[in-house]
Amino acid sequence: MSAGFDRIAVAGLLGATGVAGLLFVPVFGWEALLVPVLVVVLVGYGCAELTAKFPKLVPYRPLLVALLGLLGLIETVLTSTTLAFLPTAESLRGLARGFTEGWQLTLQSTWPARPVPEQLLFVPLSVLLAVVLGLELVLRLKKPLVALVPSLAVAGLAQAYQALTGIGAVGAALGYALPAGLLLWSGRRPVGRAPGGPRFSWRVTGSAVWPALSTVVALVAGAVALAVLDPVGRDPLTLKDTQAAPPPRSRLGNPLDEIAQRLIRPDEEVFRYRGDTPVDQWRLIVLNGFDGANWLADSRLRRLGAGLDGAPDGAGGTAELRVRGLAGPWLPSHPDLTGVDGLTPLVDQSAGTLLMDAPSTGPERNYRLSWSSPEVDLRSGEVDARAGGLGGLGAVPPEVEQVAKDAVRGLRPTFQSALQLERFLSKNYQVAVGKDDLPTGHGWPQLRHFLLESKRGTSEQFAAAYVVLARMSGIPARLVVGFRGSAETDGGMNVVRNRDVLAWPEVAVAGAGWVALDPTAAAGRAGRDQAGPGKAVARARAQLPAEQELRPPQLPPGTPPDAPEDQSADAGAGWWWLAAAALIVLFGLLWLFGVPAAKVVRARRRRRRSGAEGVLGAWDEIRDRLRAHGVPFRIGMTPRDLAESAGSLAGEGIREPVARLAKVLDVTLWSGVPVGDGAVRRAWQEVGEVRRGLATRPFAARVLAALEPRTLVPIKASRRS
Repeated sequence: MSAGFDRIAVAGLLGATGVAGLLFVPVFGWEALLVPVLVVVLVGYGCAELTAKFPKLVPYRPLLVALLGLLGLIETVLTSTTLAFLPTAESLRGLARGFTEGWQLTLQSTWPARPVPEQLLFVPLSVLLAVVLGLELVLRLKKPLVALVPSLAVAGLAQAYQALTGIGAVGAALGYALPAGLLLWSGRRPVGRAPGGPRFSWRVTGSAVWPALSTVVALVAGAVALAVLDPVGRDPLTLKDTQAAPPPRSRLGNPLDEIAQRLIRPDEEVFRYRGDTPVDQWRLIVLNGFDGANWLADSRLRRLGAGLDGAPDGAGGTAELRVRGLAGPWLPSHPDLTGVDGLTPLVDQSAGTLLMDAPSTGPERNYRLSWSSPEVDLRSGEVDARAGGLGGLGAVPPEVEQVAKDAVRGLRPTFQSALQLERFLSKNYQVAVGKDDLPTGHGWPQLRHFLLESKRGTSEQFAAAYVVLARMSGIPARLVVGFRGSAETDGGMNVVRNRDVLAWPEVAVAGAGWVALDPTAAAGRAGRDQAGPGKAVARARAQLPAEQELRPPQLPPGTPPDAPEDQSADAGAGWWWLAAAALIVLFGLLWLFGVPAAKVVRARRRRRRSGAEGVLGAWDEIRDRLRAHGVPFRIGMTPRDLAESAGSLAGEGIREPVARLAKVLDVTLWSGVPVGDGAVRRAWQEVGEVRRGLATRPFAARVLAALEPRTLVPIKASRRS
């Protein structure tokens, strides 16, 4: 057994590194990560034992850990690429892609991400690299604190992917601190020698407590800051926010341009579906950008992971779809998706839309959707401008501004005014039917003609006109293109044809999200089965007062007329927490930087003294440095007494310089001989020797001494006592 091998230190290091790797659980889940991370940790420990038994292998330990770790990952994560349990060229390519691209593919995915090798491998590979570096640092250099740096880097990367908060952060901190503290505690030093060999100190020292305590405090403080002190209530920024999946390789058409062409061929089948709940609309694309001529999708695409977050207590539903008549990459979807089976499309979570990453290779696409629709509460009636939907409008024709004012009858932006705008278009404009002379276009020239002259259009003009009029009235809205749910059945499946193509507006309502409206369907709403959100909208329509009974301005009960939003209490509470957080941060910065800076300034002022004051300044400097390191000092102690106390802390490296300074101090105080620059220089040389002796103490002890503020308080009694 190698004399430099310490099983406790290795176990603590590998345990901390394994915990750091498992902090990626919010991204991939326990089942996917536990085995590969555990394999890497066990390989590292086995190689440490092997090289301890055969010291000649010690120079090759990093290579052994790396090669055996990679082989273990191939056998556990890339099993399908092996041949008779032997790695192949495909296995090596999988490792290379996981190392170079996995981190980015995961950031481009929804979470929890699919535990496919190309995405998952970068986590155990990061752990393997940290194990290789950490083992060499702790076994070769005997630097346990430095050996924790690679594992801390892995933990930091995990937090950058998905920051833990609350109880999860505290648990993660404790899970890391326990093995890390075991590693640091194992670095005990012989304090005496007995006949049977070296004797070790088993006390928990500051070098073991400081990193563990700082880790716990940092994670808990971060959890509190992210969960409580965020004055705007937004989610914390992560690396995921900076990455998006690249758009599909196929050409992206705009389904809004195809509405008139589909209506000319109304009987062609587009897709069919079988579901366990009614579906009002199947969406293809959400358009929220308008420059006056074109409608654009501001999609933030992600690779579909293992699942999506739906409403926790919502009404679940599933449907099987067979798509035949859609050439583009857009697929029929549901706004509240929780999963897609049979395909691996790209998804825009905020819009609930799906796109195929690659062109279709067959005449039909079969897949299964699942969703969870929330129970929509529209009683508050307040719109949510923070959701977006108040984008550009291009150059608005002046005549259209009056149409917007007449449509909402001067009402302030609420869901009631959104319903009034829907009613205005339904009552005053006609839906174009038939195959001939169907209006096309959705830019301002076509919308102006529709609103002011023809007053006839397809759902393309109705939906586009609604969105621009809503935005002009301060109502956040966006445009959606898709298909109506169909009542026609064939072979037990509902058949959707070109005649069911539809464009409709959605309005952002506080507490309810995006709510779909349809100004073209006023005559066909009755008697149809509707899903939960559709039923809530139908109830709100039924309760909408007649136009002559609408009276502006409509304000929530108890709201002062001059206060548009009564959110002062919440804002005040948010700013109070922000001020408290700022004070805490300021106090921490003053402590971390102000105390050491004050000690440096004080030492320089003492060093500039001359004569007897210069020697006394050296004595004051040594005394305060030793006090900061925990050496007890009492009024009346002589320098020789302090030298004996200091010697028990760091041995002769401190005792001797303090004893020599005592002699210089005696001559200065009692000889009556004038003190020259040589005596001052010798006194400060002893200060330098003491500083070098204290530099051999553990790093954590030196940090604590530098941050000790009590030594800045002057001692009341005379220095000569």
